[in-house]
Amino acid sequence: MSYVKPGDLAVKMIDAGEAKVFMAARDTLIRAYMAGAILSLAAAFAVTVTVKTGEPVVGAILFPVGFCMLYLLGFDLLTGVFTLVPLALIDRRPGVRFRSVLRNWSLVFVGNFAGALTVALMMAVTFTFAFTGEPNDVGQAIGNIGEGRTVGYAEHGAAGMLTLFIRGVLCNWMVSTGVVGAMMSTSVSGKVIAMWMPILVFFYMGFEHSVVNMYLFPSGLMLGGDFSIMDYLVWNEIPTVIGNLVGGLTFVGLTVYATHARTGTTRNRPASSAPAAASKRVATQPEARVPTR
Repeated sequence: MSYVKPGDLAVKMIDAGEAKVFMAARDTLIRAYMAGAILSLAAAFAVTVTVKTGEPVVGAILFPVGFCMLYLLGFDLLTGVFTLVPLALIDRRPGVRFRSVLRNWSLVFVGNFAGALTVALMMAVTFTFAFTGEPNDVGQAIGNIGEGRTVGYAEHGAAGMLTLFIRGVLCNWMVSTGVVGAMMSTSVSGKVIAMWMPILVFFYMGFEHSVVNMYLFPSGLMLGGDFSIMDYLVWNEIPTVIGNLVGGLTFVGLTVYATHARTGTTRNRPASSAPAAASKRVATQPEARVPTR
């Protein structure tokens, strides 16, 4: 069957986290780089579709294509390892230490950022004819996104920071649901369907994804957005990373682990009278007579 039961899913999640902990630094960086690059291309694609059609929902419907591609190719996003890798530590897998979890997160962050920055530069070139002209309509839209989602939060002070953090939590609740959902199926179509739905929700709702922002904000700076690198780090990337960690680990990783990998003690059920009653009814029925010739 193509469906993986929740109990088996929990084991798969822990195994996946353990495998990522012990992966060579070279492989971790390459996979993270490609994940960041592919997701950034999907973000550029979704913004382009939104600008051209004037319908944000169309961009949201199409954005998950990038996520599906990178997942099926076995590449790693920071949002995914936030959810899976700590489970190997919590499950006390041999050799898994807190520092090895931090090592994995750091390598994936660097790889994702490098991939996103590469695509940001490439797309900025295409939007400006190699910086010889003003950004086109899509480039201007990306610059406006950068302003609204940095300076826009800063204008609200502590309330803006809380809003940013909560949007980061909600984002990785949905994204990690897609990651885990894909592990519930052994068929490509099942994986794609399971991923598509929650990714669509996060993108359309405007939640904050740390890796998508690694593309949008450097790209926005290149395209003339009126905000600074410090605005990007303080009023977006750092709180978003923390929110993504809390959202993915709390609402997806730990909940699945707690109820399917480390289930509570089964309560004692009282003896049911139903089987006894059924037996009594059978015993009191008259015996069937065998017809005679």
